[in-house]
Amino acid sequence: MFRVLTVAREFGSGGGTVAQKVADRLGWNLIDKNLVDEIASRAKVDPDWARTRDERLDSWLHRVSRRALWSGGPESVATVGATDVFDAETMATLARNLIKDAYSKGNCVIVGRGAQCILQNRPDVFHVFIYAPMADKIERVRERVRAAGDVEELIRTTDRHRAEFVKFHFGCDWSNPHLYDAMICSKLGEDAVTAMIVEAMRAEKRPG
Repeated sequence: MFRVLTVAREFGSGGGTVAQKVADRLGWNLIDKNLVDEIASRAKVDPDWARTRDERLDSWLHRVSRRALWSGGPESVATVGATDVFDAETMATLARNLIKDAYSKGNCVIVGRGAQCILQNRPDVFHVFIYAPMADKIERVRERVRAAGDVEELIRTTDRHRAEFVKFHFGCDWSNPHLYDAMICSKLGEDAVTAMIVEAMRAEKRPG
C-alpha cells in the first residue's frame, strides 16, 4: 500500500496543481511551497530569500569557498538556527531532512526537491513525473507570471536548474524514466492526470 507520492514536474506543466488535486482526492498533506516556509522558519531567514535558493545550486566559487570555511560539511552548517550561512546547499540539506520526516509520518504528496531520489528505494512510495508540450507550458506560465519576458527561456532555465539540482545532490538524472512509476503528459488535462495517478496508486501492488 502506498503512503507517499512524489511529484517531479517540468516548469509550467501544471504538476503542482495535479499534486494538490491528488492530495485533496486522497485527503493527504501537500508538501510544496510550505516546505520552503518551514525551512525559512527553522533557519530564521526571510522566506523570500529561501525561495531564491529552492531547487538551485550555489555558484562554483561559493561552493569552493564554503567547503574551505566549513570543514565540518553541510550537515554541521544546516542545523536549525544556523544562519551564518544560508545558501542553496543548506536549503537542500534541510529539505532532505524534512522530506524524510514527512515520509515517516506518511499520507503526503511531496513536490520536487529531489524527493524521488531521497525516497527512491521505499516500496511504499509512488513516483510520478509530469511533463507537457512547450506551447502548453508557455501558456500556463504566462497566466501565472504576467511580467515574464522570454517565457520559453524562463521555462528552459528553470528546468535546467531543477535537473542540475537533482544531479548535484543525488547523482540522478532528473528525467530518467527509471526513477518514476509513471511519466504523464498534462495535455490530457489536470483532472484526467489526477484520476490516472490515484487509480494507479490504488491498483499497483509491490512486493515487500
